[in-house]
Amino acid sequence: MSYLKVQPTTPNADGRVQCITPQSANWPHVGFELFHMQAGASLSRNTEDKEVCLVLVTGSATVQAGEQTYENIQSRDNIFSGAPAAVYIPSDSNFTVTAGDNLTLAVCSAPGKGTYPARLITPQEMGTETRGEGSNIRHVCNILPDTAEADSLLVVEVITPAGNSSSYPPHKHDVDNLPCETQLEETYYHRFNPPQGFGFQRVYTDDRSLDESMCIEDGDVVMVPRGYHPVVVPHGYDLYYLNVMAGPVRAWHFQNDPEHDWIVNPQT
Repeated sequence: MSYLKVQPTTPNADGRVQCITPQSANWPHVGFELFHMQAGASLSRNTEDKEVCLVLVTGSATVQAGEQTYENIQSRDNIFSGAPAAVYIPSDSNFTVTAGDNLTLAVCSAPGKGTYPARLITPQEMGTETRGEGSNIRHVCNILPDTAEADSLLVVEVITPAGNSSSYPPHKHDVDNLPCETQLEETYYHRFNPPQGFGFQRVYTDDRSLDESMCIEDGDVVMVPRGYHPVVVPHGYDLYYLNVMAGPVRAWHFQNDPEHDWIVNPQT
């Protein structure tokens, strides 16, 4: 199994099934944890030197963040229907999440400076768009895009219909070369509908010093430290993924693999 793929574990006492830290990933920025929490269960943390975006992947919760309390936040019941709810929390802040029904909670983190206050991000505030055409269509929900207030975090989710490719043509963002490209680490949290589905993701560099191809299944996380990272899903199964990105500059600029750029930029 590729070292870039992290499979879910048995839930710990907090309900945690995924835990990616800068230390475990051997990179400086992105952290990602996923929790399946029973109604009434709580999770309390201090963000320390990180900013955090709590994504209610499904279900409901009450979130206390510093002096703010967001009561009974309602997210969707199904990740394939509608946008989620989220809460942004700055660095050096205490927070407590108390689970309501059906709570799957993603804790997305990256270095913070305490620039912006805590806030609720409702589904109605999240911009949505459809990218691509034909068998390259995918549906995007911008939870915390680079146009929203944050110090380093970028959070987005994508639904790729059955039989389609995504993050395609293959693109990368591993060099700070504005305005053409920014250096961003990235995690992909994958889910399938129906859940017994599977897909494939490749992570590779131009010189192939990194070239890993993986079969991905429900609940897997793929780490992308550098390189191109396309995804495909077979007929019969829709794919959802939640992306967390961060790097030295908070902007999303990418470069397509020159060998495949013709797909979207045909030569005239």
